[in-house]
Amino acid sequence: MVDLEIVQDWLKKADEDFEFALVNLQERKPFYAQICFHFHQAAEKYLKSHIIANELEFRKIHDLLVLLKVCLEKDPPLGELQEACEYLNTFYIETRYPVHWPTNYDQEEAQKAKLAAEHIRDVIKDKLKSFLTRG
Repeated sequence: MVDLEIVQDWLKKADEDFEFALVNLQERKPFYAQICFHFHQAAEKYLKSHIIANELEFRKIHDLLVLLKVCLEKDPPLGELQEACEYLNTFYIETRYPVHWPTNYDQEEAQKAKLAAEHIRDVIKDKLKSFLTRG
Protein backbone atom coordinates (compact mmCIF):
# COMPACT_ATOMS: atom_id res chain seq x y z
CA MET A 1 0.00 0.00 0.00
CA VAL A 2 1.19 3.47 -0.85
CA ASP A 3 2.27 5.71 2.00
CA LEU A 4 0.27 8.93 1.69
CA GLU A 5 2.95 10.86 3.57
CA ILE A 6 5.61 9.98 0.98
CA VAL A 7 3.44 11.25 -1.86
CA GLN A 8 2.74 14.43 0.09
CA ASP A 9 6.47 14.89 0.71
CA TRP A 10 7.17 14.69 -3.03
CA LEU A 11 4.42 17.20 -3.75
CA LYS A 12 5.78 19.53 -1.06
CA LYS A 13 9.28 19.42 -2.57
CA ALA A 14 7.81 20.03 -6.02
CA ASP A 15 5.86 23.01 -4.70
CA GLU A 16 9.02 24.39 -3.10
CA ASP A 17 10.91 24.23 -6.41
CA PHE A 18 7.97 25.81 -8.21
CA GLU A 19 7.59 28.62 -5.65
CA PHE A 20 11.35 29.30 -5.57
CA ALA A 21 11.39 29.74 -9.34
CA LEU A 22 8.18 31.76 -9.29
CA VAL A 23 9.40 34.23 -6.67
CA ASN A 24 12.63 34.83 -8.57
CA LEU A 25 10.71 35.26 -11.81
CA GLN A 26 8.24 37.68 -10.25
CA GLU A 27 11.04 39.69 -8.68
CA ARG A 28 12.66 39.86 -12.11
CA LYS A 29 15.87 38.29 -10.88
CA PRO A 30 18.24 37.79 -13.83
CA PHE A 31 18.91 34.14 -13.00
CA TYR A 32 16.80 32.83 -15.86
CA ALA A 33 18.70 29.57 -16.37
CA GLN A 34 18.32 28.71 -12.69
CA ILE A 35 14.65 29.69 -12.75
CA CYS A 36 14.04 27.41 -15.73
CA PHE A 37 15.97 24.62 -14.00
CA HIS A 38 13.77 24.85 -10.91
CA PHE A 39 10.61 24.75 -13.02
CA HIS A 40 12.02 21.55 -14.57
CA GLN A 41 12.73 20.18 -11.09
CA ALA A 42 9.19 20.96 -9.96
CA ALA A 43 7.75 19.14 -12.99
CA GLU A 44 10.02 16.15 -12.34
CA LYS A 45 8.85 15.87 -8.74
CA TYR A 46 5.17 16.26 -9.68
CA LEU A 47 5.55 13.37 -12.13
CA LYS A 48 7.39 11.28 -9.55
CA SER A 49 4.64 11.90 -7.01
CA HIS A 50 2.16 10.46 -9.51
CA ILE A 51 4.43 7.47 -10.10
CA ILE A 52 4.70 6.78 -6.37
CA ALA A 53 0.98 7.24 -5.74
CA ASN A 54 0.18 4.72 -8.47
CA GLU A 55 2.90 2.24 -7.47
CA LEU A 56 4.59 2.46 -10.84
CA GLU A 57 8.28 1.85 -11.53
CA PHE A 58 10.25 4.57 -9.74
CA ARG A 59 13.46 5.50 -11.52
CA LYS A 60 16.12 7.93 -10.32
CA ILE A 61 16.22 9.85 -13.59
CA HIS A 62 15.57 13.41 -14.67
CA ASP A 63 14.18 12.88 -18.16
CA LEU A 64 10.61 14.16 -18.03
CA LEU A 65 9.62 12.26 -21.15
CA VAL A 66 10.69 8.94 -19.65
CA LEU A 67 8.88 9.78 -16.41
CA LEU A 68 5.78 10.73 -18.36
CA LYS A 69 5.95 7.43 -20.24
CA VAL A 70 5.88 5.60 -16.89
CA CYS A 71 2.86 7.69 -15.81
CA LEU A 72 1.07 6.86 -19.06
CA GLU A 73 1.08 3.15 -18.15
CA LYS A 74 -1.54 3.91 -15.49
CA ASP A 75 -3.09 7.08 -16.88
CA PRO A 76 -2.98 7.48 -20.69
CA PRO A 77 -4.79 10.86 -20.66
CA LEU A 78 -1.61 12.32 -19.14
CA GLY A 79 -0.35 12.35 -22.72
CA GLU A 80 -1.61 15.94 -22.73
CA LEU A 81 1.58 16.79 -20.78
CA GLN A 82 3.88 15.67 -23.60
CA GLU A 83 4.51 19.15 -25.00
CA ALA A 84 5.17 20.68 -21.58
CA CYS A 85 7.60 17.86 -20.73
CA GLU A 86 9.42 18.25 -24.04
CA TYR A 87 9.81 21.98 -23.44
CA LEU A 88 11.06 21.70 -19.86
CA ASN A 89 13.32 18.72 -20.53
CA THR A 90 16.06 20.82 -22.13
CA PHE A 91 16.49 22.88 -18.99
CA TYR A 92 17.95 20.04 -16.97
CA ILE A 93 21.24 19.75 -18.87
CA GLU A 94 21.62 23.14 -20.49
CA THR A 95 21.12 25.05 -17.27
CA ARG A 96 23.31 22.85 -15.06
CA TYR A 97 26.53 22.38 -16.98
CA PRO A 98 28.74 24.40 -19.32
CA VAL A 99 27.69 23.79 -22.90
CA HIS A 100 29.41 24.45 -26.18
CA TRP A 101 26.44 26.04 -27.89
CA PRO A 102 24.80 29.38 -27.24
CA THR A 103 21.99 29.44 -24.71
CA ASN A 104 19.89 32.53 -24.24
CA TYR A 105 17.56 32.53 -21.31
CA ASP A 106 15.46 35.57 -20.64
CA GLN A 107 12.26 36.64 -18.89
CA GLU A 108 10.12 35.34 -21.75
CA GLU A 109 11.78 31.90 -21.72
CA ALA A 110 11.38 31.66 -17.95
CA GLN A 111 7.72 32.66 -18.25
CA LYS A 112 7.17 29.85 -20.79
CA ALA A 113 8.89 27.42 -18.41
CA LYS A 114 6.56 28.59 -15.64
CA LEU A 115 3.49 27.94 -17.78
CA ALA A 116 4.70 24.46 -18.71
CA ALA A 117 5.48 23.54 -15.09
CA GLU A 118 2.19 25.04 -13.95
CA HIS A 119 0.30 22.89 -16.44
CA ILE A 120 2.04 19.73 -15.22
CA ARG A 121 1.44 20.75 -11.58
CA ASP A 122 -2.26 21.42 -12.09
CA VAL A 123 -2.93 18.20 -14.01
CA ILE A 124 -1.00 15.98 -11.61
CA LYS A 125 -2.53 17.54 -8.50
CA ASP A 126 -5.98 17.13 -9.99
CA LYS A 127 -5.24 13.45 -10.72
CA LEU A 128 -3.99 12.91 -7.16
CA LYS A 129 -6.85 14.76 -5.47
CA SER A 130 -8.85 11.62 -4.65
CA PHE A 131 -5.71 9.80 -3.52
CA LEU A 132 -4.70 12.62 -1.18
CA THR A 133 -8.13 12.82 0.45
CA ARG A 134 -8.19 9.10 1.27
CA GLY A 135 -6.05 9.23 4.42
